[in-house]
Amino acid sequence: MIADDGLSRNLYVIIEDVESKLKYLKQYILSLGQPAVAFSGGVDSTFLLKVAQEVLGDKLLAITAKSIFFPEREIGEALEFCKKEGIRHSVIEIDIKDEVAKNPLNRCYLCKKDMFERFLQFSDIIMEGSNIDDTKDYRPGMQAIKELGVKSPLMEAGLTKEEIRVLSRKLNLPTSEKPSFACLASRFVYGEKITPERLKMVDAAEEYLLNRGLHQVRVRIHNDIARIEALPFEFEKILAARTEIVDKLKELGFNYVTMDLYGYKTGSMKVEK
Repeated sequence: MIADDGLSRNLYVIIEDVESKLKYLKQYILSLGQPAVAFSGGVDSTFLLKVAQEVLGDKLLAITAKSIFFPEREIGEALEFCKKEGIRHSVIEIDIKDEVAKNPLNRCYLCKKDMFERFLQFSDIIMEGSNIDDTKDYRPGMQAIKELGVKSPLMEAGLTKEEIRVLSRKLNLPTSEKPSFACLASRFVYGEKITPERLKMVDAAEEYLLNRGLHQVRVRIHNDIARIEALPFEFEKILAARTEIVDKLKELGFNYVTMDLYGYKTGSMKVEK
């Protein structure tokens, strides 16, 4: 919270102009002293990291978690961005604990708490990239963030996902049009055990579909069934290649392959318990 200028913690309620939000964001980051950024390489954390670099310069540190829950391509993109921008960058290995692998309803809370406790060993103040739209969905990991005192500057500034994309374009960030990403554990029904082998199946299936030209896609796993979620305008692209797609996903270990007619939807697994 900014102490000197009278700006409220809930300023996003009254700020509507995106440039004013950006100005507030920079003031807020500056007020934190010497924070580090939890950097995943996604749209939000990349934008936050770049703005923080403008404000803090060489003092800034980016921290990225590496685990079986995150595809290698995401780690690679995070490494490449920090190298290109000249940002100090630490990558830490996170082992998945048994209680998380059991995939309980509070899995995201347990995982986030463990990860951010590790991050806090690098800096007393950690910033992460949740935005105001994240308050509209079921995100148990936010509880861990609040408990540990992790800062969410984009949320503080009231920035929406679309506004972050708009500002990212102005900054010429490579992530401005990048599809949203959630950790691979979110592809599993709660209570269904998460294993490295099945994570690799999901990751490989999604990588295959992305390489075929799909944009926002998820492969949800239900025992031996793959349920493909894609944007409705890309349904025809999937159906046109259905034989090849089915053959590939069966090769990866799935026995059945289906397509969700509703289409891509964030948090679609939360209703299945």
